[in-house]
Amino acid sequence: MNLQSQAGKHAIVGNRPAPDFFEGALLGNGGMGAVVTTRPDAVVVRFGHNDVWDIRIEERHREELGTFDSVFAKLKQIPETCKSLDEDPWYREYVKMACENYSFPYPRPMPCGSLLLGFDRRKAELLGHRLDIADGTCRVYFRAGEADAALRLFVDPRDDVLWATWEAPPNSGVAAPFDRVRLIPDPETPPELPVYAASSDDAAKQLSFRQRLPRSIEAPDPRDRAFRLTARVGGGAAFAAGGRPLEAAIGAGQDFVLSVRLDSGLAADAPDAAAPIAATTTDARDAAFIAASSDWEAYWSRSAVELEDELLERTWYRNLYFFHCAVKPEATCPGLFANWSYGRIGADWHGDYHMNYNTQQPFWAAFSSNHVDKHLAYANMVDHVLPVSRRWAREYYGLRGAYFPHSAYPVEMTMMPYPVPHWGWEVCETPWTVQSLWWHYVYTMDRTFLADRAFPAMKEAVLFMVDYMTRPEAHGEAWGDGKYHVFPTVVPELYELTPGFRKNYDCIVDLALTKFLFRAYLEACEALGFADDSAEAAIGAEVRAVLDRFPAYPTAESARGTVFVSVPGEDPEVVYNVPNGIVTVFPGEDHGLHSSPEEYRIALDSYRNHRNEGGNELVFYHLAGARLGALDLERFKRQIEYCLLPNGTCTDRLLESGGRYSDTTDYDYMSRMGIWFENFALPAVINECLLQSYNGVLRLFPNWPAEKKAKFRTMRARGAFLVSAAFEDGTAKEVEVFSEAGSALRMYNPWGMEAAVCLLPDGNEAPLTGTLFELPTESGQTLRFFRRA
Repeated sequence: MNLQSQAGKHAIVGNRPAPDFFEGALLGNGGMGAVVTTRPDAVVVRFGHNDVWDIRIEERHREELGTFDSVFAKLKQIPETCKSLDEDPWYREYVKMACENYSFPYPRPMPCGSLLLGFDRRKAELLGHRLDIADGTCRVYFRAGEADAALRLFVDPRDDVLWATWEAPPNSGVAAPFDRVRLIPDPETPPELPVYAASSDDAAKQLSFRQRLPRSIEAPDPRDRAFRLTARVGGGAAFAAGGRPLEAAIGAGQDFVLSVRLDSGLAADAPDAAAPIAATTTDARDAAFIAASSDWEAYWSRSAVELEDELLERTWYRNLYFFHCAVKPEATCPGLFANWSYGRIGADWHGDYHMNYNTQQPFWAAFSSNHVDKHLAYANMVDHVLPVSRRWAREYYGLRGAYFPHSAYPVEMTMMPYPVPHWGWEVCETPWTVQSLWWHYVYTMDRTFLADRAFPAMKEAVLFMVDYMTRPEAHGEAWGDGKYHVFPTVVPELYELTPGFRKNYDCIVDLALTKFLFRAYLEACEALGFADDSAEAAIGAEVRAVLDRFPAYPTAESARGTVFVSVPGEDPEVVYNVPNGIVTVFPGEDHGLHSSPEEYRIALDSYRNHRNEGGNELVFYHLAGARLGALDLERFKRQIEYCLLPNGTCTDRLLESGGRYSDTTDYDYMSRMGIWFENFALPAVINECLLQSYNGVLRLFPNWPAEKKAKFRTMRARGAFLVSAAFEDGTAKEVEVFSEAGSALRMYNPWGMEAAVCLLPDGNEAPLTGTLFELPTESGQTLRFFRRA
């Protein structure tokens, strides 16, 4: 399998001008993002960056918010006979006050302006574009006279620079048709922000503008930031600024080359508008392209698939392409819409971090796809929100540890951005925020990461959850069951707080993720070798005490039989938003193909009984189906196509009314909000159909149709194993496992009960029998498995 050429099969092609933001080709280097749109008279590139935000923030009403105990006491006084807490005047006013900070339009990702290259339509016709995901190159095709030519665009992975260069057939004499270049500051820049500074330099053939992004418009602040967008024309092109600001007439020749640089950082450090950037030369362009090609070659070398299903293979490659464009550890962790924005696109919900799945989901693909380094951006985000989470646990709840936020921003925060009880009390977001830190360890066995990055945040989450579940209100005689409960809490995207807290205890998401967190903490303590008399051992004793008296998952009786529901007493026919009823399968990882027959039946019936209104289920729900070996791939593919946009990404679209949505709701209302970063995790669903290791045991092709071929290379599994295998005629072949860390290998027999053999690195063969293989490994060792003839 030629890894990079495999990706090259899945170019994204537009056979006409693509003027809309959601038709344009997506480029990026993990920090800077660029959307290449095309008009019949111009190429227009929209710029954004994960690091560039309107950093203003409102943190009002700190004292009026009170404490958890004071608010809880007032809520308990509201009669249970009310249909909604909103019937209570005090609560209505409290919510209005608590919502005010979030109601401001900032913070938000700040669009960084656009580049326009215009041309005379009488001299050239724009035909369309092709985005080659193998090397991140976009070509915009033209017909000039009798010849076809192209403008090639790509992003430098080393620096925030986009390059554009003209490509014409040899000896054709076809010159680039561009006669004007223009930089356009974003038209939706808030008018109260400082006016941008503009500069043009005919000698340098350069246009530039600089936008200051203040912490407050009241006075300068050393935390103020700024960005600068600069375009510089190279080659022999003539250049003459004039007419409109930030526009120049150009006479582009056959050697046309242009670079656009985006600088960002503290305002004190960001360059002035007039400062020249490096000269735009063909040598610099070629060096940048070599770097870009090498970067993409290295990226695609990490893993690969070859599937006898074109749509699934295309989905896998394209979404991993977008993921690489959107994320790198050196840049700010992306929010809801990653690093592509323009006008109000990318600004809904502040484009922020939503911690009830949205922020976590994109990184689900990082582990099994063998791009764990990308997850470091998420780990950095956890580090960023940890101080305010500790403070909130201490000052608002009066408890140990950290309570992680419902929403957060990549700007300095001293209080929760959304402290509204009806969503801000989603307790599940605390264990959910730190869950993938544990995954990072178990998929890499990187003990340094565990000790330095994962364990501190996990410990803080554990301390909070232990204290929260052992509060007097959460256990005791009033409950009558001897259990510790999660109370009060809020089901993600459902019910809010209810009078009498009828639907605000022991939410299945809270239980599944808290149980995951507690178990992971105990395993982490063991892995780090903490002594029996250490502080961690004492916390571990508290954890075990809670686990010993842990509530059961809530269930209800449906037409299919017993199913999991989101809270006790819930109707099993409820229409969900987030797939709450299947979270014990994923992300809870408590149920799956490894479960007992009874538990598996309940989990499977829960999956099949699930009703979802759409908009949050494309990855989440189907990944759980794959974990159960029950995913209908044909139906999954139809859902992908339903959500597919012209740019190759999948948006969030609605599926059914009866929940929060009515028959008159626009089923496409989220499609124009932005590029939904969360759906780049689609490869994770496909990976789980090919390889599972969530319980520490490798399972090959658990959800792949017997009649179709498949092959994958170096997917990552728990225990730091890189696994490769093929599937043909209903059976596994070419099974190879590389051990990075020397962990003990456990693998379900890919051939059922048939005898097999393991070819060891020294050439010897180890006979294997039974349904489960268990072998010791050494770091750097490759094991190959065959069915015995």
